[in-house]
Formats: sequence, structure tokens, C-alpha cells
Amino acid sequence: MYWLYNLFFGDTLAHTIFVLALVITVGILLGKIKIGGVSLGTTWILFVGIAASHFGMTIDPGVLSFIKEFGLILFVFSIGLQVGPGFFSSFKNGGMQLVGLASLIVVLGVATAYALHLATDTPIPTMVGILSGAVTNTPGLGAAQQAYSDASGINDPSIALGYAVAYPLGVIGIIFSMIFIRYALRIRFEKEDEALAAMSNEHKKYADKISVQFTNAVLDGRTVGEMKELINRSFVISRIADADNHITVATQDSRLHIGDKLLIVCSSEDTDAITAFLGHIIDMPFEEWGSLDSQLVSRRILITKPSINGKKFADLHLRTKYGINITRVNRAGVDLIPYQGMELQVGDRVMVVGSEKAIAQVADLLGNSMKKLREPNLVTIFVGIALGVLLGSIPLLNVPQPVKLGLAGGPLIVAILIGRFGTHFHLVTYTTMSANLMLREVGITLFLAAVGIGAGDGFVDAIVSGGYRWVGYGVIITVVPLLIVSLIARLGMKVNYYTLMGLIAGSTTDPPALAYANSTAGNDMPAVSYATVYPVVMFLRVLTAQIFILFAL
Repeated sequence: MYWLYNLFFGDTLAHTIFVLALVITVGILLGKIKIGGVSLGTTWILFVGIAASHFGMTIDPGVLSFIKEFGLILFVFSIGLQVGPGFFSSFKNGGMQLVGLASLIVVLGVATAYALHLATDTPIPTMVGILSGAVTNTPGLGAAQQAYSDASGINDPSIALGYAVAYPLGVIGIIFSMIFIRYALRIRFEKEDEALAAMSNEHKKYADKISVQFTNAVLDGRTVGEMKELINRSFVISRIADADNHITVATQDSRLHIGDKLLIVCSSEDTDAITAFLGHIIDMPFEEWGSLDSQLVSRRILITKPSINGKKFADLHLRTKYGINITRVNRAGVDLIPYQGMELQVGDRVMVVGSEKAIAQVADLLGNSMKKLREPNLVTIFVGIALGVLLGSIPLLNVPQPVKLGLAGGPLIVAILIGRFGTHFHLVTYTTMSANLMLREVGITLFLAAVGIGAGDGFVDAIVSGGYRWVGYGVIITVVPLLIVSLIARLGMKVNYYTLMGLIAGSTTDPPALAYANSTAGNDMPAVSYATVYPVVMFLRVLTAQIFILFAL
């Protein structure tokens, strides 16, 4: 039975894979258990890893470090690709406010740790380790260890030990803060959903369809192109029905006459202005337009050809070549109003109006192949990871050691940039939701398993020998700043709870907390706010850890 013992407690490759798989499996199964309607989800993997390591199921430190960092890179990179398209708009719409709140959490955390140092005489190196564990920031731990070693010439094991002791309850404390705020302030998800929908309607221009009777005698005989110049609004005239109910596809050169009926696609907020300028709304449902002229059809066409990625409507000349009209572009579930300068992306669905023959030609040009969307675009992913690691390795400041974004911050920033601007360089950034979720979940499970196995050795001994006090210090450092800033954000600034959960997770650079927030919210708002504050917070965590450690010298 030696082979079985070696599989559980040996040092072979089979042992490494077996332990990882076992820890992740047990953690996921435990994560399905709910107590009081609340589950820690994948965070259980961390605690299963600690237990496995405590009982001797360890993994080579070098291999463990690779698994941890690579898993984290996969996790943050998939998040960056997902939130990239909406990242900069979210930054404009309250992003500076979120960054300010997250920075306040960082400052309060350092201040709390220093106050505990003065009150308890706990050595600063140990307290820095507790601080890094309490906010689950591994790069801060590494930066503190390196700064202390280079400045003093010796290694202080209490830094890593303080981190290991504080980390588990740090994860729980972050999630607890989310739950506490939810119940203490009696937050109801129904109202948060309503507020989120109202905010989305305010900042996103959803396409709406209206039928208008043209009655403006001053503009009689003017072309559609001239109308767009005169009306300072974003809209598309899709079809025109004359007095005999003969329907044509509207082009820039189509002339409007009194009595014409117009099918218009525009933003709901522009409806009143456009209607007042052209005439008045009539009761003519969309289905009636189709019944008047069976020669014209409308169809959604899926963009799947990589050669179209990043192209503008103006570059394709679809209207002049094929006599069709593009009325809407559906991107990530949102109908957008097209314009000549809009850049198309693989995965977009465009609503095309025209004859059957013309639509078939346009579909052939754009791709319209669901099969191609199921093929993963691995080049973009690994090029992005390589560029992210490169960015994360660049020294930004020296205090006294180089401050870097690290293997998490660098790939996240690059993924956000690729998700937003990749089409400019003809990079196909589209991945199906299931593919993105798979990449994300594989990454976070590997990361949690590696952190747990790495922290388990010596964990119990540290608790028994007095380290239990460090656990208490860590909980204070975790919870106090989060609750203070959360109350300010919620009561003073009326921040949406979904956004607040992402802020809490991002300000502590805590992937497990983000995973919990995403599963609780059921939407991407936590991920968006997480990615908004994460780059700045990561930099501040690394910087403050190195500055704090200098007080020990």
C-alpha cells in the first residue's frame, strides 16, 4: 500500500495533481452548504487546503507558488476581458468616487494596524504581515518581506506567519462586512435592481422603435441625411411608407414628403425631440410595417469574421453596396443605435433591413456563423497575459525596493485595455460567457487551493503559541475600515449595494470576496467596481506595505 501513501503524502507529480484535485473537489462540495441562507462558496477551498496541509498533504513550494500565481492571473484576466468594454464609461460615471472610497479604506487599514502596534507592542514586521493577511494582499506581503530583507540583511519569519494566521479570517471578515451591511441597513435586492435599471437607463442609450407621421412642411422634400444634420440627436430612419403605403428602405438620399410614415430607431430620451421636429407619433406597430411590404425583411446577423473586427460602418459601405439599412447593434445584450463611426466587434448582432437577397449577401460578408464564435481566441488571451506580466514587472517607484503592479495588477490592466481597445488592433476579444466563466472559475479554485495548502503548515502551532491574538488584530484591521467606509458610501453617497460589494472586494484585492459578490448579485456590477478600484488599490497596498515596514528599521 506504499503507492497509496505516496499518493497522499509523497512528492511526485501525481501527488501534486491529486492533492489539488482533492482539495478543490471537497471545497466546492462544502461550498454548496448554506447556513442561514448564506454560503462561503468557493472560499471553502482555502480552508480545506489549510486542513490538508496541516495533516501533511503538502506540495513543493516552487510548484505551489506557480499554481497560485497562474490561477490568480487567469482569474483577473478573465474579469478584465469581461468588464473592459464598460470600464472607462463606469470610471466616468462615479469611478473617481469609488477610487477615493477605496483609497480611504487602504489608509484606514494602515492607521488601524499602526494603532494596534502602539497599543499591543506587536513588532511592526509582524503587524505588516497581519495587515497583508487581513486584507488578503499577497503582493503586499512579498513587497514587505523583500523590503525588510534588503534593508536589514535578515529575514523575519513573523511577517509570513502573521499573514498566514490573519488570512483565513480576513476572507471571512470581508464577506461578513458585506453581509452585515446588507442586513444592518435592511437592503433589499428588489430595490437595488430597480435603482440599477434606472442608472443604466440614464447612462446607456437603448434603441427604441417608433412610428412617426411626417408633417413638417418646412422640411418637405429634404433628404434623410439633411434631417440628421438638422436634428442634433442620434437616430436611424429605417423605412419610409408613402401615401400609397409603398415601403422603401431609407438611405441618406431618401427624400421625405408630407404624409410619409417613418419607422425610426432612436434613444428613448430623444423620442420627444425627434417627434416634435418631424411630426407626431402614430399607432403603427412594427408588425404592420412587415405586412405592408413582404419584399422587405429584417434579420439579426451575427458578426463572426475576424476581418470585420474593428471595422467601422463607414468602411463597409453596406447601404450603398447592398441597399440595406442597419437599425440596431446588439452588444452584450444591449441594443445600440448605429452610426457611421461605430467600430464593430466579433460577437455583435446587427439588425439589417432589406430584401432577402441583399440580407443574404450581407450575412456572407459579416460571417453569421455561430460555430466560429465557439472557437476560443487563445492568441489574444496569451498575448494579453504576456503583456500583463511584462507590465506587472516594471518598477514604478523605489522606496527603497521597486514598487510593481505584480502578477495580478499587470494582467488585469492589460485585459481591461484589450477588452476596450483590442478592436483597434484587430484583436478578437470575444469569448462566450461560458468560456469566460470556466476560465475564471478554474483560476480562482487553483489560487485558493494553493494559498490554503501554503498557509496550513504551522498554522495551528502559531495559534496555540499566542498567535490567536494576531487573529483578533487581523479581524479588527479587516472589518473596521470596511464598515466605516461602507456606511459613508451607502448612507452619505447612496452607492448601489452591488457596486458597494465590488468596492469592498476590490479595496481588499480579494478574489474570493468578488466571487461571493458576483454569485450574490447575479450581475456584473461587483466585477465592474472591483476592476475600477483594483489597479489603484493594488499599487497602494504594495506601496504602503513597504513604507510601513521601514518604521521597523
